[in-house]
Amino acid sequence: MLSYLHTMIRVLDLEKSIRFYTEGLGFELLSKTDYPEGRFTIAFLKSKSDQGASAPKLELTYNWDTKDYQKGENYGHMAYRVESIDEVRELLKSKGYDLSWGPGLTPNGKTKMAFVDDPDGFEIELLEYRG
Repeated sequence: MLSYLHTMIRVLDLEKSIRFYTEGLGFELLSKTDYPEGRFTIAFLKSKSDQGASAPKLELTYNWDTKDYQKGENYGHMAYRVESIDEVRELLKSKGYDLSWGPGLTPNGKTKMAFVDDPDGFEIELLEYRG
């Protein structure tokens, strides 16, 4: 049996990224731990609507000495179900962010969708399911 645990992304400015995910998208910061011997910091966050110890997490890794990353061409995006894209957009805008695309419809025309980019340019798909 498999259970989804977390997605890890490497970030260039940990505090800026934590602020984006907590203030812009309403995530909860679970932990932030420095590892001086390895010269990195790991922060774990989760969506406030995902409950329980086994809820999937987002791991932000900040490598202290890294100044730039080359993004892989095969990485796509993270996706989250939201109650209302319009409400998420208003929260984002109130914190100085905005959607990078949308809102619009998924290719099948059945679901409202939008995208927002985090401070490191990672795309996050927002899906608003109807009914």
